[in-house]
Amino acid sequence: MPATRAAADWLAIARAQLLRGEIESAQYTLAQALAEYPASIELRRARAGVEQQAGHLAQAEALLLELLRENAGDAASAFSLARMLKEQGRTAAAAAAIRKCLAGPTNRRDADLAISAIELLDDCNRKADAAAIAAVAIDANPVDPRLHAYAGMLQIQLGEFEHARQHYLFALEHDERAWEWHTPIGLSSAQRYTDGAHPDFAMFRDGLRRDNLTDAARAELHFALGKACDDIGDYEPAARQFRAGNAIKQRLTTWSRKAWRRGIEVRLAARPIAQIEPCADFVPVFIVGMPRSGTTLLAELLSRHPKVCNRGELPWIARLAEQPALGGHPDRASLRDAAARYVAQARQDDAGDARWFLDKQPLNFRYLDLMLAMFPHAKIVRCVRDLRDTAMSLWMQCFLDDVQGYSYDFGDIAQVMRDCDRLMSHWHERFPDSIHAIHYEALVSNPGTVTATLAQWVGLQQEAIAPPPTVPTPSISTASLWQARQPVNTRSIGHWQHYSPYLPELQALTGYPETGAGFDPCGPGTH
Repeated sequence: MPATRAAADWLAIARAQLLRGEIESAQYTLAQALAEYPASIELRRARAGVEQQAGHLAQAEALLLELLRENAGDAASAFSLARMLKEQGRTAAAAAAIRKCLAGPTNRRDADLAISAIELLDDCNRKADAAAIAAVAIDANPVDPRLHAYAGMLQIQLGEFEHARQHYLFALEHDERAWEWHTPIGLSSAQRYTDGAHPDFAMFRDGLRRDNLTDAARAELHFALGKACDDIGDYEPAARQFRAGNAIKQRLTTWSRKAWRRGIEVRLAARPIAQIEPCADFVPVFIVGMPRSGTTLLAELLSRHPKVCNRGELPWIARLAEQPALGGHPDRASLRDAAARYVAQARQDDAGDARWFLDKQPLNFRYLDLMLAMFPHAKIVRCVRDLRDTAMSLWMQCFLDDVQGYSYDFGDIAQVMRDCDRLMSHWHERFPDSIHAIHYEALVSNPGTVTATLAQWVGLQQEAIAPPPTVPTPSISTASLWQARQPVNTRSIGHWQHYSPYLPELQALTGYPETGAGFDPCGPGTH
């Protein structure tokens, strides 16, 4: 080997070794390289990456922090550190690292860097931190429409609806591409329309006359206009707009009824999984069921208890379920490892003294056996709602996540609802003491009583659940952006009836899903 070698050559050798999975060789190579070039930032950063891949997280973190102490504006090191912290569930620390990096005068003027930071922190569910970065970036780049579109997206999730609207309008007025950036659907989600003369109606119709839209953007405009018409009670044109939007989205989705059914049958046929010991100071509360059945509202109400932390819709159960080590009949070591990873992502580094953690990913109903194997003391809350109201509410939403691709066709919706019912009945037979059903109609009619009863079943202490805050602090990133921040009301009960003359498909859906023995589907005081 030559006595001297350029730092870039050392780096290329180490990267090639990593691509071949030779982590120890890469560590040795970088140690040699740093002996020759101890001040090389690229080599030191690469060493941190190799240590991370080797599982030496503390060493990797120390190396990156050392680089950032020398140069707080080192974006590559800050982002590497933030991504590593995110994987450990340390999202507050990740946000702090990114915000400190972007605080300098050079970085704060870099709009592209700000957008990368916003996307990373949004994925960490650090909406307020991401919004703060967007605000600083807009101060430095006031006419960048991309930043305004991101600011609108964040502020609508934080409940700042009027500010979100102003940012969305700025983006639309200053860049043709903004029609493709989910801005129309964001505008329609930021308020409840009361008058057909509102300028958004004309804007949405003008947008549909554009001949340069992608199919995805055109579908969103149909949903936006449909929602606006629904708000003012103009149901026939609303039905037409929703039907047009759903037809486009159904063509675009990769969701497969065949694949869905195959997955459900696998879950029904799975052998029982042996449970591991419970985590004493961590109680997960999984809120499951069909989307649009009240999961967001229930989580918001329950999270007002001082010992409850609402983490929203976490993706981790589905991701863990896809791992080969957790398929079939996983061993206890794999279950412990998976449980530890989930706890880190749910607890994070900002939970304080919370002990109960809410995960309101509705489609987690597919994995109850795995969830209860990892957490035998977990509480499963199933939300149920009138089938036609559920189906109608789903059909009125333009989801960004393709996992909801069934929602664009009433036949697919009916299939998923039937399979949800079959699977939940199966789980109820196997885990009768771990599942509690909440009916949407009962929840909105008598939220205090329903929530108090549920809190007692979950095992919460007797501290009173606080009243709704004037400005809710948790961010909401589901289709319930506007509704969940309004006073609890019964307006949505029987909403499907307004569309019955225009949607004959609704007539095939009747009643309520099965919810287990002894459950009154009507709930107290609703019918």
